Amino acid sequence: MRTVLFVDDEQSIRSSLERMYLERDDLRCLFAASGPEGLAIMEQEEVWVVVSDYLMPGMRGIEFLARVKARWPQAVRIMMTAYADLSIAIDAINKSEAYRFVTKPWNNQELMETVDEALMRYQLVTSLGATEDETVYLSLAQTVELKDPYTKGHCDRVARYAVALAGQLGLDQQMLDEIKHGSWLHDCGKIGVPERVLNFPGRLNEDDMESVMQHPRWGSEVARQAHLSEAVVNVIMYHHERFDGQGYPSGLKGEEIPIEARIVAIADVFDALYSDRPYRKAYSIEQVQQIMLEMTATHFDPRLVAQFLPMAKELVSDE
Repeated sequence: MRTVLFVDDEQSIRSSLERMYLERDDLRCLFAASGPEGLAIMEQEEVWVVVSDYLMPGMRGIEFLARVKARWPQAVRIMMTAYADLSIAIDAINKSEAYRFVTKPWNNQELMETVDEALMRYQLVTSLGATEDETVYLSLAQTVELKDPYTKGHCDRVARYAVALAGQLGLDQQMLDEIKHGSWLHDCGKIGVPERVLNFPGRLNEDDMESVMQHPRWGSEVARQAHLSEAVVNVIMYHHERFDGQGYPSGLKGEEIPIEARIVAIADVFDALYSDRPYRKAYSIEQVQQIMLEMTATHFDPRLVAQFLPMAKELVSDE
C-alpha cells in the first residue's frame, strides 16, 4: 500500500493534514509527533514518502531526514517548514537529499501534487531496481505519459526511431537494447513537473520553464538509484543537450554528448514535431525533415541527422 508518513510536533498541523487526506483511499497516511516516533514507525512500516517539519524540539527535521536517508534511502524525503530560509533548504538538500522543500502555510493542491510525484518517484525507483523485464520499463514510461495526454505513445515511438538509427550506425545489440530502454525512460523525470506546466497551451514563464528543464536531472537520479546502466542514465540525463553547447542541463558540446543521447535527441525532436502538442498541430513529414535540416547546425550531430532523415518517411509509414 502506498504509504506517506507526516512528522510534525504540532497537533493542529497533523490534524489539518489528516483532514486533507481523509478522502484519499488510494494511499495510507501515518502521523508522528517527533523524529524518534517517526523512526519507530519506519522500523515497522514500508513508508514510501516522508514529509517532515523542520523546527521540532529534540531531533530537528534535517537530522530526522538524514537518519531516514541513511537507514531507508529509497524513501522519498520532503522538508516542510514555516522558516523559508535558503540556508535551511541547502542544509536539507545536502544532509538528507530532500526531494522537495515545502513552506507553511501550504497550498493543499500543490502539496498533494508534490506528494503524488514523490510516490511515483518511489514506485519508479523500486520497480526499475527490482527487475530487468522490458515490459516493466515500458509500463512505467506509459505511467509517466499519463501526466501529459499529448505525449501518449511518445516514448515507444522515440525508442523505435532511435533503435532504427542506432542499427543503421552498426552499434552492437547491447547498445541497441540500452538505447531502447533509455528512450522509454527518457522523460521519467517529468514526474517532478506539475501537470499544469506540462499541459500549458502557450509559452511558459521563467519559473515553469526552469521546472521543465530540471526533468533530465530528476530522471537520471531515479535511474542511478535503480542501478540502471550508464548508457540508459546518459540518455535520460543528456537528451536535451545541443551540438552547439547551448542545451541543458549541462551545456555539453559536440561529441562530449554521449552518442546514445545524441541519437535519442534526434528521435525525440522528430516525434515531437510529427505529433500534436498543446500549443500546435503536427507538422507534415516534409515540414519535419526541413525543420530538422535547419536545426542541424545548432541542435544535432550532422553525421547522425544525415543518416536519419532519409529513413524518416519509411519509419512513419510503417506505423
